[in-house]
Amino acid sequence: MQKLLITIDGPAGAGKTTVSKALAHRLEYTYIDTGALYRAVAYEAKLNGLEAHDDEALEKLCSGLEIAFVRGDQGLRLICNQVDITNRIRTPEITMLASAISARPVVRRFLFGLQRKMGKDKGVVFEGRDMGTVVFPEADVKFYLSASTRMRAIRRYNELVPKSEITLEEVEKDLKQRDKNDSTRDLAPLKPAEDAVRIDSTDMSIQEVVDQMIACIEEKSGEK
Repeated sequence: MQKLLITIDGPAGAGKTTVSKALAHRLEYTYIDTGALYRAVAYEAKLNGLEAHDDEALEKLCSGLEIAFVRGDQGLRLICNQVDITNRIRTPEITMLASAISARPVVRRFLFGLQRKMGKDKGVVFEGRDMGTVVFPEADVKFYLSASTRMRAIRRYNELVPKSEITLEEVEKDLKQRDKNDSTRDLAPLKPAEDAVRIDSTDMSIQEVVDQMIACIEEKSGEK
C-alpha cells in the first residue's frame, strides 16, 4: 500500500494522542503531535514572560525557535532549541496558554510551515485541531475523533501528574472553556472536515477505534 498522509482532529481528551500513536505504530508511520508544537511555543512564551496577545513579541520568539520530534530511548521526545521539553508542557497553565496562542496568526504561520515540511513525504499520522481542515486539506484520509465531555475530562485528569493540584471538576470546567475557545475563534476554528470520518470514542476501546480507522484506510485505499 502506498504511503498516505493521515489526519486525526478533534477536541482535547478524545483520545487522539493514544489512538494516533497506535495507528502510526500499526501502519509503521511517523506520528506527529501538532498540539505539542503549540504547547512548545506556549512554554517558551511563558518562559520569556510574553502575553498571548503580543503578536510582535510572539513573532520574534518564533523566529528563534527550532522545534523537532526526536526518537530516543524514551520514545518520541519534543526538543526545542536543543532542550527536551516533553515533560514540561502538560500542565493546565500551559494547556490554556497553548489554546490562546494557537489562535494567533503569527504562531499559526510559523507552525503551518513546519507541519507542511514534516508531512511532505507522507507516511505520517498528524494529530491536531485543524489538520484536515486547514493544514492538510488534501490529506489522503481524515478522521475526526470525539467523545463526551465527561469522558474526555476523566481521560485528561488521568494524564495529569501530580493530580493533587487540580480536581476532576476543575479539569472538566477547563475543558469546556477550551472547547468554547477552540470552536468559536475566528481563525481555523475546531470543526470536522467535510470529508472526515467521524468517530465517537466514548464507549470504545483504543483497539476498537484503531481497528475502525484501519478498515476506513483500507477501504479508501482500495484494499479490502
